[in-house]
Amino acid sequence: MELRHVRYFIAVAEELHFARAAERLGIASPTLTVQIQELERSLHARLFARSKRSVALTPAGEAFLAEARLAMAQFERAQSVGQRAGRGEIGRIEIGYVGSAVYAGVLQAQVQRFRKGWPEVAVVAREHRMDDLPGLLEAGGIDVGFVRLPMRLPASLASHTLLNDVFCAALPSTHALTGASGPLRAKALAGEAFIVPEQSLGTYEVARRGRFTPRIGGVPGSLLAVLTQVSVGAGVAIVPSVLKDVVNMPGVRFKPLAGTPIASGVAAVYRRQERSAAVGKLIRQITGTPALALAYPQRA
Repeated sequence: MELRHVRYFIAVAEELHFARAAERLGIASPTLTVQIQELERSLHARLFARSKRSVALTPAGEAFLAEARLAMAQFERAQSVGQRAGRGEIGRIEIGYVGSAVYAGVLQAQVQRFRKGWPEVAVVAREHRMDDLPGLLEAGGIDVGFVRLPMRLPASLASHTLLNDVFCAALPSTHALTGASGPLRAKALAGEAFIVPEQSLGTYEVARRGRFTPRIGGVPGSLLAVLTQVSVGAGVAIVPSVLKDVVNMPGVRFKPLAGTPIASGVAAVYRRQERSAAVGKLIRQITGTPALALAYPQRA
């Protein structure tokens, strides 16, 4: 028994007339008769009581009709789901992110916009260590990553910048440098203990400009953990400037850095060869979004 047999049977059962059912199905009447006979042989049951003038369902036919309709309805649902999944209208997307993508609002903006356009696609976002995100993408553990730039990526991955930012200094509120006028020069931070975030570029660039080797006071992980260490006086930190507008933590003061801004940013990272239609829709949304600039003015 094949699906066409079920479809043909339902048509005859509803029409109770082989010629009308054949016309509805777009096949020849003798062909339909043969198909119903094949179905009856496969079931070892008569489904129709036929005479020259009438066609009626047998008790076996009535019982089979109820199940046949359920089977066809389930098949049509499965077909619809498959087609919609193929078009990316349903499915699941796993997003990995670092904390600075959340503080900047970049992650929220992209997910909210996508959910509005494709409400039946489940989007799940989880925080990860930044260094783990490229490997998770390549292994299929996540579908899109939101990272803090710069970041070296394998050839299989690509990125699109969504936020252009610069680094600034986070100091304990009791630190003498919080009272300094104007941006901080790099050499003023020589000898300080540095609490280093996951994106360490800013820390080492400040040290390079100040011509000193940074003394590392800790690498606690998330930006919240970094700022917590700063707030209790464990050291200073070089962090994204976006934090000064969104974090109001007691014991922390932000100061701009002198000289050429040390650029950073938030980017979405994704596979160059993406097979999921739903993920492809999100990638196209992301790559069609221009980068937002949040650079803060600095002086030499």
